Amino acid sequence: MRTAEGLTSERAAALLKEHGPNLLPAEKPVPQWRKLWGEMTHFFALMLWCAAGLAFLANMPQLAVAIIVVVIVNGVFAHIQQERAQHAAARLRGLLPADVVVRRDGRVRKVHASELVAGDVVLLTAGDRIPADVLLLSASACAVDESMLTGESEPVAKTAGDSGWGGTFLVNGEAEAAVTGTGAGTRLAGIAALTSGALPPPTPLSLELRRIVRVIAGVALAIAALFFLVSLLVGFQWRDSFLFAIGVAVALVPEGLLPTVTLSLAMGAQRMASRDALVRNLEAVETLGSTTFICTDKTGTLTQNRMNAVEVYTAEGSVQVAGEGYSPEAAVQGQGRERAAEAAVAARAASQGRAELRGGQWQAQGDPMEAAMDVLARRLTGTEAIRVPARRLPFDPVRRRESVVMGAELFCKGAPETVLPLCGSVPGHVKEQVEVMASRGLRVIAVARRRLAGPSGAWQSSPAGELETGLELLGLIGLQDPPRPDVGEVIRTARRAGLKIAMITGDHPATAAAIARQIGLIGSPERIYEGSDLPDDDQLLGALLDRDGVVVSRVSPEQKLQVAKALQARGHVVAMTGDGVNDGPALREADIGVAMGRSGTDVAREAADLVLLDDHFGTIVSAIEQGRATYSNIHRFLTYHLTDNVAELTPFVIWALSGGRFPLALGVLQILALDIGTDLLPALALGAEPPAKHVLARPPERRHLMDRRLIVRVFCVLGPVEAAMEMAVFSAVLAEGGWTRGSAPEAALLMAASGAAFTAVVLGQLANAYACRSATVPPWRLGWGTNRLLAWAVLAELAILAACLYVPYLAALLGQAPPPPLGLLLALLAVPAVLLADWTHKSLRGRARRSQGRTGT
Repeated sequence: MRTAEGLTSERAAALLKEHGPNLLPAEKPVPQWRKLWGEMTHFFALMLWCAAGLAFLANMPQLAVAIIVVVIVNGVFAHIQQERAQHAAARLRGLLPADVVVRRDGRVRKVHASELVAGDVVLLTAGDRIPADVLLLSASACAVDESMLTGESEPVAKTAGDSGWGGTFLVNGEAEAAVTGTGAGTRLAGIAALTSGALPPPTPLSLELRRIVRVIAGVALAIAALFFLVSLLVGFQWRDSFLFAIGVAVALVPEGLLPTVTLSLAMGAQRMASRDALVRNLEAVETLGSTTFICTDKTGTLTQNRMNAVEVYTAEGSVQVAGEGYSPEAAVQGQGRERAAEAAVAARAASQGRAELRGGQWQAQGDPMEAAMDVLARRLTGTEAIRVPARRLPFDPVRRRESVVMGAELFCKGAPETVLPLCGSVPGHVKEQVEVMASRGLRVIAVARRRLAGPSGAWQSSPAGELETGLELLGLIGLQDPPRPDVGEVIRTARRAGLKIAMITGDHPATAAAIARQIGLIGSPERIYEGSDLPDDDQLLGALLDRDGVVVSRVSPEQKLQVAKALQARGHVVAMTGDGVNDGPALREADIGVAMGRSGTDVAREAADLVLLDDHFGTIVSAIEQGRATYSNIHRFLTYHLTDNVAELTPFVIWALSGGRFPLALGVLQILALDIGTDLLPALALGAEPPAKHVLARPPERRHLMDRRLIVRVFCVLGPVEAAMEMAVFSAVLAEGGWTRGSAPEAALLMAASGAAFTAVVLGQLANAYACRSATVPPWRLGWGTNRLLAWAVLAELAILAACLYVPYLAALLGQAPPPPLGLLLALLAVPAVLLADWTHKSLRGRARRSQGRTGT
């Protein structure tokens, strides 16, 4: 039976067992074979399928089979990584808060949204997601965002008797509602079934990867076509020329690039989640690494969000309340206790948050500030009696106050600058007291009342503007929210990382400035602005705020959106925090929207890219650190992939430049074996590299994945050295066997020399994997065993090398033989050669950076 008190726990449990949880029907999963097929039909794979088909037509079945094996192995591996990433993302989404306030057994309590049943009475406040289809039993100034169902952006006003739909958001007001439909019985479930096939738009990272894929593929095809023509001109048969062209194309295609990127992003997201930062989409991991400006709120992010009312100022004096947190024991000192108690009771009447006594301590239920009002009233009066208001005028970010009507009285509380003008004559010392309390870092709330005259019907439907006039000021309440103890060190770390930080808050400017000074956020000279002082022009606003340590108070949600746009226009990658219902636009506009997981609203979490499960500013900096590490990892394995491509392409270039008189050091099947045996596992291990110690000791790097630094390192340092060792080893073995330039080497000699060249490339890639761990530090300073995945990958690489050389059938298939002692010795020199070249390049770059620092350039 449904009543205003809601269901009993026993009845709710029975209905839950009968009808099932309040969850949308799971989307029909895409068959695994279709996912696997997709991994084998992307752009790179299609190129290789075409090459395999042409190899069959050219009567080269071994080559065709080898190419098919490469496509299948890469496709299966990529499929496994995608499934792991999706399962990880699903587990991470499960960490998001999904509680809803209900009335059961006559008491207000929180339950998980999945436990709702028809007949439950839910209590909704602005910012909440409506958890199921409901019928509004009571509504005060309610407006609901139904855009996800209707496409209309304007909120819809709701009154008692109206329906609300699961999945929509209450953006204004308060309501009590009875659940009428859950799970599959909701309107949202029907729409979700129609839209389950919709695909999200591509992200900047995916667009960048597509660009790289197309560039590499275009270059591969163009060079392959060029070498096909060259080989025909030097007298090759078309079959051999075609084989040659396929080798060139295969040498240039990094087949494992895409699955490696996915794995790196997924691991970055999992590491962030372990540090209480939940990424809502994988590509945001990379964007976090590019963040240059953090716009942070104050309450809960920089402070502990443990509100404690410590002072009440009235016309009769000032009362100080000294108590540990919400402890029932508190010392009360000062004059005018009765008047202060009257103000506290009025503030509690206009609040929804309450405190429950558990284990000898009061625990906040709902908003911490409103719970602090309840604790203050109990401390001053010793009573827990709370009357139910006849009408509520909920908090509005424009009005910045809220009121309730009880009997023949209206109680109002809010920001002093919005409440004091509504009162009669206010002595000047009251306004001065607001500044004094705020300068001590207290959040100041003004409390007032009005005695209503006439029948209740006269004021029951009156607008707020008519009721909230002619108020009598009862007092000022000062609330203390101490800074987080470690936030000062986090701010210093962020500044060493080249990040600018601004406090963007709705608090009083003196309160915001006091907290900013305590934690070392405010800059020198101090720049403290109010929202009313900000210019409307984006260029002027950007120039005003583009400094470290700015404090902006009394900011409206619309101004937060403008701030994000203005800073972006100046080239910043902006991270913007928010928790309120109206913060959604600013969170969506920012490059990284950051929502509070504990204290934030559902609206804010839905709009954000990153959700802080602990609401801590330090978690943002930790997420930026991991984002930078993930970006560096993508750079690492891209460098690794392309270096191998240089070594694979070099034999074909030398053959072409010699007019076919110099033998090919590597064949197509050997190149395919290198791609499978050397590229994939070490590249994946590089994608899992943990953040370097210095990743937050320098400004963020703004560059494309394939930037000048990468190109120089690949094509001017690592690639040429690896290729030079490959060709030197190949030439030395040929010379030792008696080959002379222009003659055709014996088959056995050519296979041994080719095996030596193959070995040199594998060993060079082994060294290259360790060299790519850092762009500035040599591997011996990092420690050879600090990346265990890479150590295992290298062991696997050596095992594959041994199999390719010493398993007779496999060696014959690849067209190679074990190298002679001289070839093996020279091939081993590829390891120190690559490491030496890497160390020399890093040393020269380090000297250049230090020289630029000394000259100020």
